[in-house]
Amino acid sequence: MHMFFRTLLHFWLSRFGKRLGHYDVARTNFITLPTDLDILKHMNNGVYLSIMDVARFDMLKRTGAWKILQDKGWYPVVVSETISFRKSLTLWQRFTIESRVLGFDDKAVFVEQRFVRPDAAGKPEVYAKGYIRGRFLRRTGGVVPVEELIEALGHVPDAVVVPERLIEWGAGVALPPTRAEAPSEWIDA
Repeated sequence: MHMFFRTLLHFWLSRFGKRLGHYDVARTNFITLPTDLDILKHMNNGVYLSIMDVARFDMLKRTGAWKILQDKGWYPVVVSETISFRKSLTLWQRFTIESRVLGFDDKAVFVEQRFVRPDAAGKPEVYAKGYIRGRFLRRTGGVVPVEELIEALGHVPDAVVVPERLIEWGAGVALPPTRAEAPSEWIDA
């Protein structure tokens, strides 16, 4: 339940944040709360993914993309995500999530998000980095094609290109498009 209130808080705070272009880096500030911790007293790995959601909503609001999506009756969903960790975040530590759109493949948008804290010298240090591949759906039903999404957002800068390794990752982790799947190989016959 705390993540719901955290989302609402950041959604409200984003009204006052710096306005950004659609492909700018959004920086969203957080603090590690007691409800974020696991039994080892550091931020639970699942909480990182939830906080990434909050930061993406902040990015959408501050870039103006949220208004465009709302006007068109579209909403974002995560298709796949991955995260790697370097250091743990502990109670009451302040950190920033840096979020940016990396680009598009033929079906989805890719976003990179980094959990950053200053090191002992005050320089930014990446504690964790995650990637999401997302799509946009219509409230009336159906998927928004990437071409239509790009048309709504405007020109994509030449520097906005998804690294090939992430394109391969997105294809490699995708589930089949139909509900008919083979029985799990984990089930003993």
